[in-house]
Amino acid sequence: MSRKLIIDADPGIGDAFAIALAAVDPHFDLIGVTAASGCVSGMVATQNILTVMESVDPDKHPRLGASTAPRPVFSLAGVHPPGFLDPLRLNGNYGLGTAEIPMAQLHNQRESAKLMIDLVKNNPHEVTLLTLGPLSNVAVACELAPDFLDSLQRLVCLGGSVGVGGDVTAAAEFNIFSDPMSADLVLQSAATRTLVPLDVSNRTVLTFDQFDRLKQDRKYALRWFFDDLIPFALRVHHEELGLEGLPLREVTALAAIAEPRHFTSKTMSLAIELQGSLTRGVTVFDQRGIERWQNNIDVIDSVDTHGVLDYLSQVVRNA
Repeated sequence: MSRKLIIDADPGIGDAFAIALAAVDPHFDLIGVTAASGCVSGMVATQNILTVMESVDPDKHPRLGASTAPRPVFSLAGVHPPGFLDPLRLNGNYGLGTAEIPMAQLHNQRESAKLMIDLVKNNPHEVTLLTLGPLSNVAVACELAPDFLDSLQRLVCLGGSVGVGGDVTAAAEFNIFSDPMSADLVLQSAATRTLVPLDVSNRTVLTFDQFDRLKQDRKYALRWFFDDLIPFALRVHHEELGLEGLPLREVTALAAIAEPRHFTSKTMSLAIELQGSLTRGVTVFDQRGIERWQNNIDVIDSVDTHGVLDYLSQVVRNA
């Protein structure tokens, strides 16, 4: 039986690829995809999600949620911490490489947070929510519907780091850095939550050779990704970061839901730094074992990278 899934995302090539895979993976009944501001503005995220769904054209189309929020990283009055790495350098000016995004409009637009609430209310305790961007929409949903998180089956968040530092700054991971107050509200809640941190999401890397082999199995619905988006991402990650492959962070988070046997997790105590000029958005895990620190979140701490790549290959072959 397929799992009901909502993806909240700010595409980004990695987000776009994960959304496309979820749309064609029979593991999932993708009932909603909601736009968040983060890597791109909410308006661009909305357009990017619409573009992805039109490129995949699945048998069953999910409901799409819209956003008009600006990019949150610019809420710092234009002052970025030392070493700030803008994700657009790795994803292209509008998040999807060099693609020209058509400005088609969603009919009967629904705000992302309100669409989330409606979908979960109609399917209580049956929906897994996967967040691939900042947690702003989830925080709004919690404010509008205080029982929102309790009505989910599971919340899985791509974000944070335990012991490897950050990506957007030396200390912080982008999704948490972008809106630490929303992350604090959501991740400190009492709901069933799983965090997929950089420590794990960075481990599965698609090399150039693996991409060439995978491309032989591509299906028509995924042609755009294998002809344009992934080659762009591989090239830019090599030029900008000196990497000989593409970290499959978002695909890893999706695989954690579809194929949990490839992962292990542990319960940890999490706090989030909200304001520090060098440490904004840092996920602080107290691992001293002091009894008064209550564990409050499940954190994925290991991954079988070959299992994730096998999962990716299987979905591509069967698309």
